[in-house]
Amino acid sequence: MIDGRVRLRVGVATDRAQRPRNEDAVWTQDGAFLVADGMGGHERGEEASRTAIEVLAVLAQGAPTPEEARGVVHEAHAAVRALPKGTGRRPGTTVTGVVLTEHDGVPCWLVINVGDSRTYRMAGAVLEQVTHDHSEVAELVAAGVVPAEDASRHPRRNVVTRVLGGGSRQVDPDVWLLPVSPGDRMLMCSDGLTDALSDARIEAELRAADDPQDAADRLIAAALAAGGTDNVTAVVVDATLTRRSA
Repeated sequence: MIDGRVRLRVGVATDRAQRPRNEDAVWTQDGAFLVADGMGGHERGEEASRTAIEVLAVLAQGAPTPEEARGVVHEAHAAVRALPKGTGRRPGTTVTGVVLTEHDGVPCWLVINVGDSRTYRMAGAVLEQVTHDHSEVAELVAAGVVPAEDASRHPRRNVVTRVLGGGSRQVDPDVWLLPVSPGDRMLMCSDGLTDALSDARIEAELRAADDPQDAADRLIAAALAAGGTDNVTAVVVDATLTRRSA
C-alpha cells in the first residue's frame, strides 16, 4: 500500500499438472507479485525458481526504482548461476511480475520480466499483455517471419532467449513503470497457462470472477481441463485507488 492510496486483493493458484514436481515459484506479499518458472531438469528448476524469488523478495521492502529493481534482478541472476550444475544443463528460471511503487507521487506498477512467463493487465474488461516474451518465436513474429496467429503452435515456441541463470554470464531484464489505473486487474502467470489457454479464454475467465482467488482458481482449472501438461501458476491482483491519506 502506497500511503493508503492503493488497496490490493490477491489470489494465487498453482498446479504441477502432469509433471513430477512443480518448478514454479511465487511471491505475493507486501506489494510484490512475482512468478518464476524454473528449468534445468530433476530438481534444478525448482531450486532455480525458488532461489530467484528469495533474492527478488527484497523488492517488497520499499518502493523501488527501476534502477534498484534492475540491480536486484542482476543479483538474482548471479545467485541462480551459482547453483550447482549437476549432470544436466545449468539451472535457470524465468521471472515476471509487478511491484507496487511510486514515481513523482503517482502510484505505479514496476514491471519486471525475463523469459516467457507473462504479466497481463485487464482494465475496463479488456485484457492486454504487458510484457514481451523473450523467446525465439516472439523474435520471429517481431521480424515478420512467423505470423502472430501461428506462434502458439510453432514447434520452438518454448525456446527462451533470456533467463536468470542458465549459460549466460549477463542478463538484460525488461524493467519499467506503469501507472496504476482505477480497477486494474493484474495477472502474472507461467507459460503453463498461456500454452493451454488463448488470451481470449484467459480474458473470459478473468471476467467471470469478481474475486481474485476465484479468478486464479478458474484459470488453473481451465488450463488443466484444456489438457495442459506443464506446471501452471496464476497470480491475480486487483487494485483499488483511494484518496491520499491526510
